[in-house]
Amino acid sequence: MQNFLQLGIRDEINNLLKENGIFTPTPIQQQAIPHLLEGKDVIGKAQTGTGKTLAFVLPILEKINPDKPEIQAIIVTPTRELALQVTAEVKKLVAKIDKLNVLAVYGGQDVEKQLHKLKGNNQIIVGTPGRIIDHLGRGTIKLNQVSMLVLDEADQMLHIGFLSEVEEIIQRTPSTRQTMLFSATMPQQVRSLANRYMRKPEDIRVKDTEITVKDIKQIVIETTDRAKEEALISTIEKFRPFLAIIFCRTKRRASKLNEALQERGLISDELHGDLSQAKREQVMRRFREMKIQFLIATDVAARGLDVEGVTHVFNYDIPQDVESYVHRIGRTGRAGEKGLAITFVAQKDRMALNQIEKGINLSIKKEKVEGHSTVQRSNQSKRTNSKKSSAGKFGNKNNKSNGNKEQKGKKGETRKGESRRGAGRNSTKSSGKKNDTKTSNRMNNKNNKRSNGKQKRNSYR
Repeated sequence: MQNFLQLGIRDEINNLLKENGIFTPTPIQQQAIPHLLEGKDVIGKAQTGTGKTLAFVLPILEKINPDKPEIQAIIVTPTRELALQVTAEVKKLVAKIDKLNVLAVYGGQDVEKQLHKLKGNNQIIVGTPGRIIDHLGRGTIKLNQVSMLVLDEADQMLHIGFLSEVEEIIQRTPSTRQTMLFSATMPQQVRSLANRYMRKPEDIRVKDTEITVKDIKQIVIETTDRAKEEALISTIEKFRPFLAIIFCRTKRRASKLNEALQERGLISDELHGDLSQAKREQVMRRFREMKIQFLIATDVAARGLDVEGVTHVFNYDIPQDVESYVHRIGRTGRAGEKGLAITFVAQKDRMALNQIEKGINLSIKKEKVEGHSTVQRSNQSKRTNSKKSSAGKFGNKNNKSNGNKEQKGKKGETRKGESRRGAGRNSTKSSGKKNDTKTSNRMNNKNNKRSNGKQKRNSYR
């Protein structure tokens, strides 16, 4: 197996890698770095967690000129979180390289602070499309000296709707630039973009199945949409995750599920596009610090997240394609650690599950949550209904007649009390109080039983 020196990385950077605990290049790094050092355009299809960030960062650091203050490399990412993550990776390696600086620009950050920092020498810019376009409009970022352009997680950028912004950024750079496009999936839109703006790119792919099956145990929980929340709770109780990410299809479902888990006393929070930048950063900081045990996220918000210690991934809503499935479960089982990925599947999800199993070339183990399978739930409801019907047949008449007698008794007592005076009235009141006390005690007992029953039902809803 090759080392970084053999790939063409100089001693200075190789030593910095060792200081950060990185000794051996990953498959995507082995394949991409030599081509990028030669100045070729590269399309890299690889999931996050495969080391693709260093696959483009290391060649940039090799080729950049610290003595030139202009922006020489720009890395475009779909989300603020990924921009910050990439920036952090670069800063680890440039900390001991004189005159070389990197700056992250993204929405939700104080513009004035960014403007101040942009006045300095920043040879590498990492940012989101919208904020980069904003600075281009202000004239605070100029791309006329850019020699290297990276489009990271290109599929997600186009999925979010950043195509026009990405194209404008590309068009503002010199035509002689080197273009690097990295993506977890390669839909036609991404291919079309590459065809328009890249020059004879080297096409590099890392097999998805090698990533997913090796260190991640996968389970499918068969359930129904109605029973899914309870199935999730039961599964959490069974496997006791240390740190987990729960994926939902939409922002609304993520928010609703987070509310439900918090009501049950679980330490959870949500991550999706409707949150402010400050809130998203706060959530991610708390999750990394392990102050949140369950992070409930949408695909776009969680794209590129790399958090140490994630032991479990729950697909509360099944992903609609193989690539998304691979990306999701890749949040666990990182850096050689073991992980567990659990997917909840209803009847309507069968076709999507079949496609995933075919794509990863694996038949995933199927389970039903003990105590909450569809069959057991239906039997419970049958027993409940039979009890209700029997109570209706044999209990209603007696209750009705007893109720009428009690009413008549109460009326009689009232008249009796009204017609009497003096001592007789007081004695009637005291006997009435006794009867009222007995009646209220019976009613309280009944209400307590009903409320207890409701609480039990609510806890298994």
